[in-house]
Amino acid sequence: MISKIEQAKYRSYMFRHLDGIVCAPSAYALYKKGVLTFLLEHGSCELAELSEKFDANEGYLNVAFRVMASQGWVDYQVDNTLNKVIISTNEQSAIAFEYIAWYKEAVHLIQFAGKYHSRKFEIEPFQVLNQLFESFREKDQMDFKGGEIEAQIRNQILRHIEGIILGPTIVRLGMNGMFHKYFMEASFKPEEFHKDPENFRALLDIFVYFGWFTKRNDTFQFTDQGLFFARRASAYGVTVSYLPTLRMLDEMIFGNAKAAKLTATQSEEGHVDREMNVWGSGGAHSTYFKIIDEVIIDLFNKPISEQPKGILDMGCGNGAFLQHLFNVIEQQTLRGKMLDEHPLILVGVDYNETALKITKANLIQADIWAKVIWGDIGKPALLAEDLSENYGIDLGELLNVRTFLDHNRIWKEPVSINEDRVSSSTGAYAFEGERMNNNSVEESLLEHCKNWEPYVRKFGLLVIELHTVPTELVSKNLGKTAASAYDATHGYSDQYIVEVEVFNRIMGEAGLNAVEECYRKFPNNDLATVTVNLFKQKKV
Repeated sequence: MISKIEQAKYRSYMFRHLDGIVCAPSAYALYKKGVLTFLLEHGSCELAELSEKFDANEGYLNVAFRVMASQGWVDYQVDNTLNKVIISTNEQSAIAFEYIAWYKEAVHLIQFAGKYHSRKFEIEPFQVLNQLFESFREKDQMDFKGGEIEAQIRNQILRHIEGIILGPTIVRLGMNGMFHKYFMEASFKPEEFHKDPENFRALLDIFVYFGWFTKRNDTFQFTDQGLFFARRASAYGVTVSYLPTLRMLDEMIFGNAKAAKLTATQSEEGHVDREMNVWGSGGAHSTYFKIIDEVIIDLFNKPISEQPKGILDMGCGNGAFLQHLFNVIEQQTLRGKMLDEHPLILVGVDYNETALKITKANLIQADIWAKVIWGDIGKPALLAEDLSENYGIDLGELLNVRTFLDHNRIWKEPVSINEDRVSSSTGAYAFEGERMNNNSVEESLLEHCKNWEPYVRKFGLLVIELHTVPTELVSKNLGKTAASAYDATHGYSDQYIVEVEVFNRIMGEAGLNAVEECYRKFPNNDLATVTVNLFKQKKV
């Protein structure tokens, strides 16, 4: 049994691992270019000044500095009135900037592994991984006699490197089902599961060092700590899926801002491993399903005349959410007893062809009848037209649901701008390297929400959304939030996560009010990065 204290400690490690996967390539790119040395010499600089001095793409430079600020290594101030960002050093900066050199081998692994398959274990990248581990172990066991601030930063950096050693490996094993196979045995030897037992033995030895397995007579067995992480492999999936972007930050920040996206092929995106992303997202969704269930049960227990004709899941991912909702309705509601007389219209919509393919396969396997179609969250009118003309479905007669999607829309400049708007967001936003004015980000979100309002006013919009958190709050709560990982992966890939308060306020401006009894945030404090909401038409 793992005590609550131990669970909190392991969860803290996991959050710090995720920090490391994004922070190492971000900080090292600035370190290598000399940006941090320049900042240390000057003490405080406007972001625009740094961008001009180093010929950087200001939008992605902004994201990198915000990630470092979340770690506590610089101070980050956004002035939305004057549309400028100021970066300043603090008491941690000089020490942190020196320790960033320790990232060199970890960043090399991230970049080197890009030449190989993201879900297969191949000898060459494993050898680089093993070299990184040996270097890490030497530093980890080194005698240390520094002060308190240096000890804190040293520990941060080590946990970050640990995350780069373990994170991608955890995801590979999780996606391939290997953790389940190991768990099914009382104990096992590498040759029982792997064609290359020698290298897998070395990999398992790394896990032994971190306390995830025990080893006796060349036989391995899970520890409670190892099971804790193995069962949460999907929690690493979304962050690791953005390694194609993170390994190209040198070029994206100081060269071609589109570098990651330009590696796309006809069948695969360049900036993200979409299959891995969908897998990781699906694992995360289950945490919030119980909250959603309450809304669904209440709605589909109403008289049939007051129920929606069905559900549309925009951004259906792997279909898990749609499948879950159908099962809840079928098994726990009045509508579930009337499906022959009043069939439930189910529609899964996604922009990504890989996600559509996975959704179709999963729904077929689950014997759930649904329409699965392409659609763009930024074009609800086009979606409504497609549903009406090709399927005879009225978008407004459905309950619209979505998970972690409104922030992931293709950037559109707002048509009309309120010159008096001063955003309260502290986020770092970019589009293809250009820094986005936070006021414009709010205006764009407002227009997006207004475009959806006509189609959700009758039955509402049930949404799980991701949010950013101010850097000063994150830096004081390291190991308690994955906000840094979210900010980096979404910032570098042109996505627009805003604070909880900003999102709810903009929805209200669009004429949609949150139903108070359905509102939840996770965690339930100022560090909230996820909310569950049912938005309905604002009553006049």
